[in-house]
Amino acid sequence: MKNYTITVNGNVYDVTVEEGQAGSTAVAAPKKTMPVATPKAVAAPKTAGSAGSIKIEAGAAGKVFKIEANVGQAVKKGDAVVIIEAMKMEIPVVAPEDGTVASIDVAVGDAIEAGATLATLN
Repeated sequence: MKNYTITVNGNVYDVTVEEGQAGSTAVAAPKKTMPVATPKAVAAPKTAGSAGSIKIEAGAAGKVFKIEANVGQAVKKGDAVVIIEAMKMEIPVVAPEDGTVASIDVAVGDAIEAGATLATLN
């Protein structure tokens, strides 16, 4: 018998493989253990000075598809600041009120969770 530890999609499995005779099949008996946390690279926020007091948060989990506004740009209530892609749909995340973009805290391609701060306004 041989023991192996295999990681699949962040889940760790201890597997025991029995060696058989020629022509016989080996049987693997997986024993699931606790998932191993994989470190994620955290991009530094792209800010001009300090972050603003008004947060623009993601309404759904997904991936950053496009950034529509730049730091220092004036936006009106309802203007798209970031567009996220979720379930093959492009979802604009809009400014909740008039202001100036103080920071863009994500980059195109970043995976985000619902409620994550994408940008801030002053």
